[in-house]
Amino acid sequence: MSTSSQTQFRYTQTPSKVLHLRNLPWECTEEELVELCKPFGKIVNTKCNVGANRNQAFVEFVDLNQAISMVSYYASSSEPAQVRGKTVYIQYSNRHEIVNNKSPGDTPGNVLLVTIEGVEANDVTIETIHLVFSAFGFVHKIATFEKAAGFQALIQFTDAETASSARNALDGRSIPRYLLPGHVTSCHLRISYSAHTDLNIKFQSHRSRDYTNPYLPVNPTAMEGLMQPVVGPDGKKQEPQSNVLLASIENMQYAVTVDVLHSVFSAFGTVQKIAIFEKNGGTQALIQYPDVTTAAVAKESLEGHCIYEGGYCLQ
Repeated sequence: MSTSSQTQFRYTQTPSKVLHLRNLPWECTEEELVELCKPFGKIVNTKCNVGANRNQAFVEFVDLNQAISMVSYYASSSEPAQVRGKTVYIQYSNRHEIVNNKSPGDTPGNVLLVTIEGVEANDVTIETIHLVFSAFGFVHKIATFEKAAGFQALIQFTDAETASSARNALDGRSIPRYLLPGHVTSCHLRISYSAHTDLNIKFQSHRSRDYTNPYLPVNPTAMEGLMQPVVGPDGKKQEPQSNVLLASIENMQYAVTVDVLHSVFSAFGTVQKIAIFEKNGGTQALIQYPDVTTAAVAKESLEGHCIYEGGYCLQ
């Protein structure tokens, strides 16, 4: 079958709110699929890494017109849909909803599926989720997403015993009010076990976090603490307090790596994320702590000091 006839077939199929995506990169994540599709509407379900080569996926929109919009856009666009630089082929699926055949939610495992009822995605931060669940043991990874059931999170513990303790204590309970925005009146946790055993976190972001790998790449848009300057009572700009520090490194005579920065900044508390980049001909880094207080202590102690003796690598 020729390429032209394949294209013609793809776009004359009966429309469905479920789209079939082919030629995806290896181990394509749900987050990457949502990023590709979200300009066209709300995604309520996905099924990743299907097919013999695990390079296909299904995406379900909340509305048929949103799926039609995405197919129509790429059918007429000179720029193909891409994920990680690979051209992705999109067509309507012959199914009308995605059914994920996973093990029952009451079979104990080390990963919990948490549905947070009564909130929008931006109402509960990944830091709040981590704070609540880490009370029961070390949280390895967290991935959050939106589905038809609402705002959900996958939370990975070391073992099924720790996960069970968290589930038994929190299922049906509410997140403490002081951890939620003022406009949230109720927030309940509905918790089951996931079929996953090891979450595949590609990068640190406001939607996903791997606490076992502090050197995992950071999504450039994911440093939540960066804010616009605020104006004080005297009308002058004030530097906003944040749990993320921006360090400019001057007089670079020796290499400054993620390991070096982690060694320096972890003296003041747990360093969650580090990102090094070049800007305007200089070297800068973003260092994220769990809270504003720890970041403020590190800033006060290190600002203007050198990493190496002899005045080299001034911070």
